[in-house]
Amino acid sequence: MADSPAGEHPLTEPDVRSLLRTAAPELEHLPLRLVAEGWDNAIWRLGADLAVRIPRRAVAAPLVRHEQRALAVLGPWLTEHGILSPVPIVHGAPTRSFPWHWSVVPWIAGERPLGRPREANGVWAPDLAVALHAIHRPAPIDAPPNPFRGNPLRTRDDVMQERLGLVPGMRALREAWDAGLAAPLAEERVWIHGDVHPGNILVRDTRLAALIDFGDVTAGDPAYDLAAQWLLFDSAGRAAFRGAAGDRYDDATWTRARGWAAYLTLVFLTQSDDRAEYREIGVSTAAELALSTA
Repeated sequence: MADSPAGEHPLTEPDVRSLLRTAAPELEHLPLRLVAEGWDNAIWRLGADLAVRIPRRAVAAPLVRHEQRALAVLGPWLTEHGILSPVPIVHGAPTRSFPWHWSVVPWIAGERPLGRPREANGVWAPDLAVALHAIHRPAPIDAPPNPFRGNPLRTRDDVMQERLGLVPGMRALREAWDAGLAAPLAEERVWIHGDVHPGNILVRDTRLAALIDFGDVTAGDPAYDLAAQWLLFDSAGRAAFRGAAGDRYDDATWTRARGWAAYLTLVFLTQSDDRAEYREIGVSTAAELALSTA
């Protein structure tokens, strides 16, 4: 995303091996290479079947702890439906040289659908509906907090109005947001992934292989996750997605989900200066919202 921040505790290969030595010495000598650096985490491939997930910034450090806790619960629910998730198998603790928790997780093979035609995604739209249905179960009162995900739309209205001003002419986005604001509030508080978009999905052999990056996992309104149908699918794919969801969600939930899709569209349009593939999600989702009402 725009202006990705520098890592506050950059690690070299010897540094990562040192962390492994403290928590999983049997893994220390496996082949190791850096494969990704996101805003919040660095990912090191470890051998053929594992990865090391390490925070890059203090603000992201609690998210690893959230993943470690939540995926122990959510991961088995997804596995029941043949969908994988990066359930940590090593919970790394802070050391004198590195201040944050970190994880060793399974390496899951698959391709992210970034840049894929929307019509190509429809084949696994029912799989995603099943995955989210599996996650959207009542959450405990002490589920990981998140001030930005799964809350009532009104909590982000100031930000939304500011971003609408940055991208004039987005009538469909404004209408979708206003409808979401007017919809009845959620009556349930369930587990939500909190960041379902093409970059956090893995597809293999025309099927949904995995949901990844649960750093924003929290409890709240499932509408936030359901917004993904507009980020990923064309009208046929959305119909397949909603068909697979059945009567799990009421009309108000789908209306709030469309409002959140409008919000996320502006996030991608205004916060993706250095990631063209993410900005394209915003462009194509704005077009989908303008063409349809559901």
